[in-house]
Amino acid sequence: MSSFAQAGAVQAANDEDTLETQEWLEALAAVLDREGPQRAHYLLERLIDEARRSGAHIPFSPNTAYVNTIPPGLEPAHPGNLELESRIRSYVRWNAMAMVVKANKHNPPDGGDLGGHIASFASLATMIGCGQNHFWHAEDENHGGDLVYFQGHTSPGMYGRAYLEGRLTEEQLNHFRQEVDGKGLSSYPHPKLMPDFWQFPTVSMGLGPLMAIYQARFLKYLHARGIADTSKRKVWVFCGDGEMDEPESLGAIALAAREKLDNLIFVINCNLQRLDGPVRGNGKIIQELEGDFRGSGWNVIKLIWGGYWDPLLAHDKEGILRQIMEETVDGEYQAYKANDGKFVREHFFGKHPKLLEAVSRMSDEDIWRLNRGGHDPHKVYAAFNAASTHTGQPTVILAKTIKGYGMGHVGQAKNPTHQQKKLELDSIREFRDRFGIPIPDDKLADLPYFKPAEDSPEMKYLHERRAALGGYLPRRRAKADEQLKAPALDAFKAVLEPTAEGREISTTQAFVRILNQVLRDKELGPRVVPILADESRTFGMEGLFRQIGIYAPEGQKYTPVDKDQVMYYKEAADGQLLQEGINEAGAMSSWIAAATSYSSNNRIMIPFFIYYSMFGFQRIGDLAWAAGDMQARGFLLGGTAGRTTLNGEGLQHEDGHSHILASTIPNCVSYDPTFGHELAVIIQHGLKRMVEDQENVYYYLTVMNENYPQPGLTKGDEEGIIKGMYKLKSHGKGKNRVQLMGSGTILREVMAAQELLAADWDVASDIWSVTSFTELRRNGLDAERHNMLHPDEKKPQVAYVTEQLAKTEGPIIASTDYMKLFADQIRPFVPKGREYKVLGTDGFGRSDFRSKLREHFEVDRHFVVVAALRALADEGKVPVAKVAEAIKKYGINPNKANPQYA
Repeated sequence: MSSFAQAGAVQAANDEDTLETQEWLEALAAVLDREGPQRAHYLLERLIDEARRSGAHIPFSPNTAYVNTIPPGLEPAHPGNLELESRIRSYVRWNAMAMVVKANKHNPPDGGDLGGHIASFASLATMIGCGQNHFWHAEDENHGGDLVYFQGHTSPGMYGRAYLEGRLTEEQLNHFRQEVDGKGLSSYPHPKLMPDFWQFPTVSMGLGPLMAIYQARFLKYLHARGIADTSKRKVWVFCGDGEMDEPESLGAIALAAREKLDNLIFVINCNLQRLDGPVRGNGKIIQELEGDFRGSGWNVIKLIWGGYWDPLLAHDKEGILRQIMEETVDGEYQAYKANDGKFVREHFFGKHPKLLEAVSRMSDEDIWRLNRGGHDPHKVYAAFNAASTHTGQPTVILAKTIKGYGMGHVGQAKNPTHQQKKLELDSIREFRDRFGIPIPDDKLADLPYFKPAEDSPEMKYLHERRAALGGYLPRRRAKADEQLKAPALDAFKAVLEPTAEGREISTTQAFVRILNQVLRDKELGPRVVPILADESRTFGMEGLFRQIGIYAPEGQKYTPVDKDQVMYYKEAADGQLLQEGINEAGAMSSWIAAATSYSSNNRIMIPFFIYYSMFGFQRIGDLAWAAGDMQARGFLLGGTAGRTTLNGEGLQHEDGHSHILASTIPNCVSYDPTFGHELAVIIQHGLKRMVEDQENVYYYLTVMNENYPQPGLTKGDEEGIIKGMYKLKSHGKGKNRVQLMGSGTILREVMAAQELLAADWDVASDIWSVTSFTELRRNGLDAERHNMLHPDEKKPQVAYVTEQLAKTEGPIIASTDYMKLFADQIRPFVPKGREYKVLGTDGFGRSDFRSKLREHFEVDRHFVVVAALRALADEGKVPVAKVAEAIKKYGINPNKANPQYA
């Protein structure tokens, strides 16, 4: 009888005819032996299909038995030196533990611990070591390099290995989580703080899996478009089983299967525990995740049991062991590894007398040695090898491990172990003995790091393995080797000039013209990555469908219904536009992959992601923050921006706060331009900074769908547009003067208010187009800080906004389509003694005509006039009665509800 048939001889409790069952199993074994698994799979599918067609109810199950996917007989031989790899792994474990415990032995005056995590890496060390020794290529002349998203809480292990490799010093390890003085190591993977080391931030949890899927897809995109050869590259993603509860973790797995991302490998570290306790105490997380991934079309490899279980499973003729494995829940499995062999004998094997008999000749130590798959280097290598050679599907490895493996009675598999960062001397001694670290008792209290001599077999092996794979990982490129030039400003001449008499366009239309111009650039055009979340037609960008095509790996297998139209829906295998569907988080992940391509692919790409502004930073704020950490470069465009421009959509569609959110990201440069020429100046300047100068910033620009005449660029205004404000227009000759500031579409209301002030109240005014209140504030804060820290300088720095307004007279009124806080940012830098009043759109949005919305939010021309008159009255330049007169004249209801609460 074949090994398969023997394994299949397991008797199910409800089997009514075991002989017939055995005949079917033997027939299947014969097919497998003679014709292979593909033929066997075909026959089984035909049988199931025929049974269903005949009316048999065969329920679908995406689950397989709770055993390893790869049977022992199909495991390849491990190619490495297992003894040396074990020692290296132990040294890395020790250094990781020592670093965290030493960091938390400090007693700073302000109290508090630095924190850190030992247990997550302890559970993952065997798999990380296997990848480092045998699978993960660094970039060299033969390979573009694999991209590895390391599980965020395992960073101490990466530092412990990098110390052995000579890439980090003992001083750096001694400054774990002490970064302010520039010597330390970041708590988690942070490219911003360690720009030559970490590639991807994987905390907040859930972002790593999501970003990695789109990263793998972007590698395929680059290859399809002939920009880079990515055919040999893999994206490896290490996640925790608890992390998979984050919606982002599983949110895009269907895309990975749909687009056949066989360059993508998830390794889910199923140590059964999260921060507070079990992940699925009453269930089985591996079975649950298998259903999720297999049901979505992934290749699933279960790595549950280590090699010491193989003899027991081989002798499980009646299937009792497998049945108990299946019935035992994760809360029980956790308890087994938190106790000892005697406990396992009583509570696991004791569930059935025949199981107790099967282990009667095994000592408690033998039972305790029964290992989990994620800690068995043979099994791990087999799983990694199968995953890396699989084609046509993404692969997930579900690896069962032990949280805090090797941390002894105080840490292994205990509920608090995730947070454990301190160990007593006895526990440190137990850890040393468990992993055979050659440190004497009299040195243990000092927790010295361990590093063998450079000529030791371990160190030679360590370096040889990485040399064979192209170099060390993780490693990050800070700048691309290539150099590209930004187009000159006059390349956007069509947008810089005034619109013809009677012609009106929106800034969204202006953006599309600018984008088309960049696409025509011979050098930059192929590097442009337009990204949309199913809103192409909203923004008037459907012309790009035919012009550059929508990326679709399999091309277009159908004739689009609008084929007879000029701008028909065109998908192409080498398409340039990424159409992500109704999925802002996925689109943002694609944008991040493109915006960091200079680092991960040595190819500068220029992503433009345009979306409803309300569904931008509000929905993808965590990803936007991660983009800042990753030093992303590219353009985000909030379309239909402002709280009163998207007039028919209502409360949740109208954006009055995205600029506030954008301002929280230090390297996000944000602008709210009113005119096309301002947008052109800003985009050209952004291309210069990000593409030509390779500066680590990204841009957030808001564009509107409201059409109006465009005045065109006046030469000399460029500097003010970039710095954040410039004088647009002066009007009136009255004895009283005010300064009117505005941005976005509300600047147009300010312009109308200027006319009313002159005609109705004999008040002269200057209008300032403020392209960025945020950049003005940052400039002001820079000047303020400089002056505080350089008190002896004879000439203090002056904020740009202060400098500009100091040349003017009269109170200052600022109006925007955003919350008052947006324009209020610059209040500290308004010249002293000047009135500064702010109008904004605090409150929930609602649906109505634009004019009614602006009246409701008190930002229309009439409220600008009233605010200006009130400011003049407060300065004693006009009687207060004038304000009341204006309120009556313009039909304003002074008792109307405050829009902030309405």
